[in-house]
Amino acid sequence: MDEDFLLKNDAAKELYFKHAKDMPIFDYHCHLIPSQIAEDKRFTTITEAWLGGDHYKWRAMRSNGVKEELVTGNADPFDKFMAWAGTMENLIGNPLYHWTHLELQRYFGIYDVLNRKNAKKIYDEANEKFASDPELSVFGIMKKFKVYAVGTTDDPADDLAMHAKIREEGKCPAKVIPSFRPDKAIHIEKPDFADYITKLSAAADVEIKTVDDVVEALTRRLEFFASLGCKASDHALEQCPHTFKSTAEVNKILQKKLYGDTLTEEEVDAYMTYVLAALARQYKRLGIAMQLHFAAIRDNNPRMFRLLGPDTGYDASYDKDLAQGVSIFFAHLSDEDSVPKTIFYSLNPKDYYSLGTLMGCYQGDGIPGKIQLGSGWWFCDHKDGMEEQMKTLANLGLLSRFVGMLTDSRSFLSYSRHEYFRRILCNLVGTWAEDGEIAYDEESTGRIIEDICFNNAKNYFEG
Repeated sequence: MDEDFLLKNDAAKELYFKHAKDMPIFDYHCHLIPSQIAEDKRFTTITEAWLGGDHYKWRAMRSNGVKEELVTGNADPFDKFMAWAGTMENLIGNPLYHWTHLELQRYFGIYDVLNRKNAKKIYDEANEKFASDPELSVFGIMKKFKVYAVGTTDDPADDLAMHAKIREEGKCPAKVIPSFRPDKAIHIEKPDFADYITKLSAAADVEIKTVDDVVEALTRRLEFFASLGCKASDHALEQCPHTFKSTAEVNKILQKKLYGDTLTEEEVDAYMTYVLAALARQYKRLGIAMQLHFAAIRDNNPRMFRLLGPDTGYDASYDKDLAQGVSIFFAHLSDEDSVPKTIFYSLNPKDYYSLGTLMGCYQGDGIPGKIQLGSGWWFCDHKDGMEEQMKTLANLGLLSRFVGMLTDSRSFLSYSRHEYFRRILCNLVGTWAEDGEIAYDEESTGRIIEDICFNNAKNYFEG
């Protein structure tokens, strides 16, 4: 993993070093904790920074036979780090192998290959850096990596006090933007839905008795989010809801749920469709991009879910049909002229061609790349997955209008993933140039690279 890592030809190297390497980062979708940003958090150990909440690493460690005490338990931090080092020895071909070593290099200046033999040396060096290097606080990291903005993921009922504090104090070198994640108000099938509606009612100061009350409460909170700079929403969906029913019918569904009755799949979909469509109208009105994350089947291990809760490494790619639902839902929005800026993601690459062709049906309003095929996400954000997503987008649409990479991460040590993406992007385009598949002009091709790395995202979310 030297200077030319992943750059296989002269054009790729020229594009990366002259046009990609030093571009700012707009990390428009992540799961960083706003309070940790506000306090300019400094980690005490590399174990805390790496293994404190990274379910990517947890899955790999379990697959390597590591006991749960060393994964999410209360074991000694060095013992956990040693277990991760042992896992690293077996991770060839996995993006975690590349990410881990990029992070060691870029954050700590450590160029050793992590294994059990040198784990203690690396552990001590990294921890000493955390203790002494001003670039390894949250603010220092953001400044070092030229982070222009991050979009956190926030619940509508959140008071956004940490976001307000960050803005008021003005010390953070990056913009910290709340993103609207109303899943708990949309997923009516969840057992805690009624409790959440009570919480939303209090936060919005709206008595919720009908589905339009739900929409009113969410709209009030969305407007509050927008006042603090919100540029995007985010929705976790197995498939696109697409059952359109009248307000009266959906009100009966909501009442049925609040009375504690079980809903049918059709009823669940009808409620979700009504609320998501209503929100889409508000997103368009307020200029907020709608991110739709499809095809994740979650919490597949009920025993471990009871022990650890969600987002702990027990989710997977789903294979439900997607295209028809997207078509029905967006046709309805299109009839109303209510299609907002939208980014489609799928955790299953089988959906790329459906989404990549459907998105062309709803472009418009003079917005370049209004509907986007989102970056390779979660289980797809490796070299093969990124190349597949970008090749699909290039084949079916305009790669040059792509808003680029996001970390989707809970870790402040993930910004080197943008470097990983940029190297893959430059090698892809550089290979097309070397093979004579595109007319290569460094200035014009370099502009496209710069746009994908940063400019497109800035213009898309702030334009």
